Amino acid sequence: MGTRRSTLPGIGTQYDYTTEGGRHVSVVVHDDGRRFIGFYSQEDPDACQTLIPLTAQEATALAHLLDAAPTDAVRTDGIDLVTEHIPVTSKSPYGGKLLGDTKARSRTGASIVAVLRRSSAHPSPEPAFRLAIGDTLVAVGTRQGVDDLAELIAGAPSGATLADD
Repeated sequence: MGTRRSTLPGIGTQYDYTTEGGRHVSVVVHDDGRRFIGFYSQEDPDACQTLIPLTAQEATALAHLLDAAPTDAVRTDGIDLVTEHIPVTSKSPYGGKLLGDTKARSRTGASIVAVLRRSSAHPSPEPAFRLAIGDTLVAVGTRQGVDDLAELIAGAPSGATLADD
């Protein structure tokens, strides 16, 4: 399953993916916190069949239901702080490189607070921690900072990140 993340200037971020069954699903996260999930026609990928608005609490609850290994969300009531899992895919320029090589905090303002590996977790990784393809970074920061970090790790140009799941 491939995921495409696109910045929507003045609106927020759109995440699109296609299921193994060929269904197109889209999630739009607005800058003001509103979220919408849309389901599209298989015959016409631009035809939205159903659009469901979700509150932040509903989105979190749905994510916990869908995530096979849920992570408790950081409480951010009224604060512009998010936590997100960012995959290190085969397209990332940082697979096999040191965490310090990303200069993530100085370049994006977001912090990598842990690295999840297949059978282990590495909290508070040092700059000398070597990243591997398949790692998942646990990042904390502003929405913009975490989005910028996801683009940095993906090695994609600003505004459109492609990542394989």
